[in-house]
Amino acid sequence: MMRSILLAALVLTGCPACAAGQSAPPVAAVPSREAANKAVVEELYRAFAANDAPAIARVLDENVVWTEAEGGPYADRNPYRGLTAVFDGVFGRIGVHFRDFRITPETFLPSGDQVVVLGRYAGTEIVTRERLDAQFAHVFTVTNGKVTAFQQYTDTAGWIDAVTPD
Repeated sequence: MMRSILLAALVLTGCPACAAGQSAPPVAAVPSREAANKAVVEELYRAFAANDAPAIARVLDENVVWTEAEGGPYADRNPYRGLTAVFDGVFGRIGVHFRDFRITPETFLPSGDQVVVLGRYAGTEIVTRERLDAQFAHVFTVTNGKVTAFQQYTDTAGWIDAVTPD
């Protein structure tokens, strides 16, 4: 009886060869698309941490569409299209405003061609000397090993408070 149940389970789980007493076919050691996409996004955060612009550019598609959170200080040019627009309009402006700026990813949630990342921003605004400590959710779309789209969700009030003189 138990053998019949096990054989039925093997057939139902997609291994008819196993049910027939043969060994299971080898499983390919190729990472899933989701794991590969997660690795691309992790590489981007490592490049951000190292302040490595060429490495960041290698991960982003040349035609990336980058969208900052509505109401945030850098949403005024949304959506940013292409590397130059992103580097000048977002990364360059953050560099002008903040010293010791950090992006700390905490959780990676891959799903199909998208990777959602939860984490925190931190830094000190240069002129106002206000501290930024804001949570974020980033949604990346990865196509053929490159980030092709980005959507930011964050505490925009915290950002505005940090960059606006009292």
